Amino acid sequence: MDDGSVTLSLCGDVMLGRGVDQILPHPGDPALREGYVRDARVYVELAEEANGPIPRPVGFSWPWGEARAVLDAVAPGAWVINLETSITRHDTYAPGRGIHYRMHPANLPALAAGRPDVCVLANNHVLDFGPDGLAETLATLAGGGLRTAGAGGDAEAATRPGIVPLDGGRRVLVFSFGMPSSGIPRTWAATARRGGVAFAAGPTDVAAAEVIERVRRAKWPGDVAVASVHWGSNWGYEVSREQIAFAHALVNGGVDVVHGHSSHHPRPLELYRGKLILHGCGDFIDDYEGITGFERYRDDLRPLYLATLDPDTGRLHALRIVPLQARRMRLRHASSADRQWLRALFDEMAEGFRPCGAAGGPDDAGAEGAFTLRPAAS
Repeated sequence: MDDGSVTLSLCGDVMLGRGVDQILPHPGDPALREGYVRDARVYVELAEEANGPIPRPVGFSWPWGEARAVLDAVAPGAWVINLETSITRHDTYAPGRGIHYRMHPANLPALAAGRPDVCVLANNHVLDFGPDGLAETLATLAGGGLRTAGAGGDAEAATRPGIVPLDGGRRVLVFSFGMPSSGIPRTWAATARRGGVAFAAGPTDVAAAEVIERVRRAKWPGDVAVASVHWGSNWGYEVSREQIAFAHALVNGGVDVVHGHSSHHPRPLELYRGKLILHGCGDFIDDYEGITGFERYRDDLRPLYLATLDPDTGRLHALRIVPLQARRMRLRHASSADRQWLRALFDEMAEGFRPCGAAGGPDDAGAEGAFTLRPAAS
């Protein structure tokens, strides 16, 4: 941007497997090993029952819907997603898993259509089809020219940051890691001799120190460091004191943005020492439309976060939130009533920002009904 600031686009889980894979041009084997659903096409049928027919096959850009135009207009310096699915044809189902996600490698253009700058992989589904599935996932992403972080053929590769170059020699560094609270088995941790994910045993001082050391070794003056962490349960707004302390320790150690994900809906966010902490971003793309039982959390609403910050200090200038909604396995702009619901939720959950209705507080901007959260002290 002309004022020297940089905008990061962030979202939660992008799950192009299972039902979404089935509506794309090259659907994989629909067989599932779940307790109630044995065919991925059932999730398509549930979504159609809830919101109307879905054409098949859809174009590769279909899942991104109206989000793509928003991103094109913003032209962020870096666009970071949590890619929570294997990309493989392998049938070696990881044992002890209630749900397995995979997308056929021939459907990679559906991911590429979103044009992410970094796909973080340290999550609880990237190894759903074992080491061979992970190897094919990594090879497919590399072959498509897509940057990754958080998983690799050994521990060194798994902990290596995704690096996005910016103008003026600056960079965005994305460090991805996950914790067992999100469902990642300890056996998935990458080691010196085994591929896997960048694993942190929990929100402890030791784990924070390990991440901070990686940031210290890689970060140059003018770089923006993002810690992208898969943690916490799927539902609920509670954030543990240990998790808050861990996020604060990362910021104290040089991290500029904490990008948390795993929950199926947004969780609290805070401004700490001028730095943005997103404890849970919610889902972004998935096949959950017809699944019932947690309607009060409004997991159909999918926020896109646009964080503008000073690359020299990492301090947040403003956080713009675009309210999107999943309909027919495609993202569209949320209705006025739904935008107001989400805006009120963020007003309640956001710590360190100006409240709604305050002078210079959240404001609607554009036809998509985005609203902006600004630091309380600015």
